[in-house]
Amino acid sequence: MIQFNNLQKGFWVNGHYHPVITNLTATLPSGKSLALLGRNGAGKSTLLQMIGGTLRPDSGSIGSDGTISWPVGFGGSFHRELTGAQNIRFIARIYGVDTDSLVAFVKDFAELGDHFFMPVRTYSSGMRSRLAFGASMGIHFDTYLVDEVTAVGDARFKRKSRAVFRERMKTSSAILVSHDMAQVRSFCDAGVVLHDGGLNYFEDLEEAIRFHEELME
Repeated sequence: MIQFNNLQKGFWVNGHYHPVITNLTATLPSGKSLALLGRNGAGKSTLLQMIGGTLRPDSGSIGSDGTISWPVGFGGSFHRELTGAQNIRFIARIYGVDTDSLVAFVKDFAELGDHFFMPVRTYSSGMRSRLAFGASMGIHFDTYLVDEVTAVGDARFKRKSRAVFRERMKTSSAILVSHDMAQVRSFCDAGVVLHDGGLNYFEDLEEAIRFHEELME
């Protein structure tokens, strides 16, 4: 379960406050993989970052009865001057998992070669995303937050990413942001649509997709 209590978030642009999430109070159920849908600029990535704890709301709170990943593919929390390997060792210590096992998993999965032992500041955005995705998949979470990450890399790497993500979904759930409805149908069994700062929950995924597509027209 993930619960939002009077959640508010906006951004100041040229001296004007633009609300993105407005007094949101809602509960998302446990045990379901949810598609988070909405128009561009609706605030999907903002909401995902707040759920994952990488972005603070202006007011209100978010509660959960399980463990939640950071947004998969988000490399903003990496220390730029540390190597990929050093960052992964730090993450392992923070989350209390075996350091060597996590480093070995991420090194094999991310396929960064010698760059794994180079500072993250030398990485491209795609390399940071692969490092973050590997770190996320190497740690068990009750809920994974996924923001278009399986679109990273070539066709072979995409297949590899989907395969490991599907394996994790056998024992966990996810909140998935994607513009690819085939991917949404493959991984999700319910949906929420973010519109005008609020959430609309649909037990039926196809209803969520239809509502989303009507908003896009």
